Amino acid sequence: MSLYRKPLVAIVGRPNVGKSAIFNRLANRRIAIVHDEPGVTRDRITTEVTKVRIPYDLVDTGGIGSIIEDGFSAQVRTEADIAIAAADVILFVVDAREGVHPIDHELASVLRRSHTEVILLVNKVDTAKTDADAAEFAILGFAQEISVSAAHGRNFEILARRIADSLNDQGLGETRAEKAEHEEAPEPVKIAIVGRPNVGKSSLINAILNDARSIVSEIAGTTRDAVDVPYEREGQHYLLIDTAGIRQRTKRDTSVEVFSVMRSEKSIRRADICLLVIDASSGVVSQDRRIAKMIIDENKPCIVLLNKFDLFHPEASYSDRIEHFKEDLGDDLFFIPYAPKVAISAKHRQHLGKIFGAIDTVVETSRKPVSTGALNRLLQQSIERNPPPVRNNKRLKLLYATQKREDTPGIVPVPEYLLFVNHADLLTRTYERFLENQIRKEYPMEGLPFVFRLNSRIDRHDLATDGQTVLKKKTPNKKKAGPPPVRPNKPIAKRLPRVRQKPKGEKS
Repeated sequence: MSLYRKPLVAIVGRPNVGKSAIFNRLANRRIAIVHDEPGVTRDRITTEVTKVRIPYDLVDTGGIGSIIEDGFSAQVRTEADIAIAAADVILFVVDAREGVHPIDHELASVLRRSHTEVILLVNKVDTAKTDADAAEFAILGFAQEISVSAAHGRNFEILARRIADSLNDQGLGETRAEKAEHEEAPEPVKIAIVGRPNVGKSSLINAILNDARSIVSEIAGTTRDAVDVPYEREGQHYLLIDTAGIRQRTKRDTSVEVFSVMRSEKSIRRADICLLVIDASSGVVSQDRRIAKMIIDENKPCIVLLNKFDLFHPEASYSDRIEHFKEDLGDDLFFIPYAPKVAISAKHRQHLGKIFGAIDTVVETSRKPVSTGALNRLLQQSIERNPPPVRNNKRLKLLYATQKREDTPGIVPVPEYLLFVNHADLLTRTYERFLENQIRKEYPMEGLPFVFRLNSRIDRHDLATDGQTVLKKKTPNKKKAGPPPVRPNKPIAKRLPRVRQKPKGEKS
């Protein structure tokens, strides 16, 4: 087995010099939040850059040497130091418009002591006329210097070649065998950890990794970007997505928070499974239901995590606390009935194994479709016991049902049932839930949503559901009636003026 490790390229610099914009430009995707406000990025954000000569992992870090008193400067510096120590190439970003800053001198000294290949990027050099602004940065003493513009993409082709050359000189390129093995690696299960602010999402990431990977604070809204964290457990690969807390629209007080919530919503769409984290100590609130609705609307598998469970009746045993929870708060989780509930404590790293047990169960269940014969028998028996309601003097008729076998996007395929009926509009939402419950009783699929696709076969003798249109039966032997024949226009006789006749004997 190859021991190939993908190279790591880290982007460092002081706040508001354009690190996240350069990160997005190299990744060719909008991943990190870009804003004029300094100190937006806090956690380490990692992505793969694959469409290059030598693929590598790219890391964006928070601004070092921040003068903003937000309580995160020390933690951001720690995260940046970790990235610097692990990097094979460092992109040191400075601002050409503001010139050499004292913090730039301090960072330059730190980077020289790291003995890592450094490429100095003088950002915000938008045109050739401003190239002279980069000359003063030669005082920092780095051999490789490139003037770039992240806003306009200037000189990024040169930067891509320089990164590839630096990695190649260090012997970090893949051989053919290593590249083939890397391409055959299994795709990880993408798990989005979502919830309202300050319920313990980042603490859960750190507890799973047993490492301070994400910045944790009692301040709500600490996490801003969606942070992807690879994780391997018992040979299974996962991608943990730490997201920003989702607050109500009326309470989002900054544009940065709006962008953070947009990233969280996008993470739900691209995830295979969503872990909805709820604070068990404070109970279920209305915002938990709103986030659950987002998951339901996207038809995503879901597992509800009851975090801070150690604070819920702490004097009782675990089993007794479970019983207390079912009595006190169990009815509040009706809004997402198909999701299993797992009680954990991220702070004390308790019962974390149950999370992955539930994830593996959801993945395994999703790959076991219901046979067509069993599905048709089950639905026909259910309809006979409880017929569908009558609408517009008509009743729903199920002709045939099957589960779609096409490969759906993602590792966890969501069950899709194709129902052939007489008319799709006759299926009410209430009766659809009844059919879903009947399937779940026979085939428990915890964590998986159901999607019904209806195909109508309308009886043309019947009245349409709107009560206005009648579809007549076609007569195949009768020729279609064409347009009326065109007749030549007859000339219209001109009406002559009437001449008054003179009586006899009248003189003219």
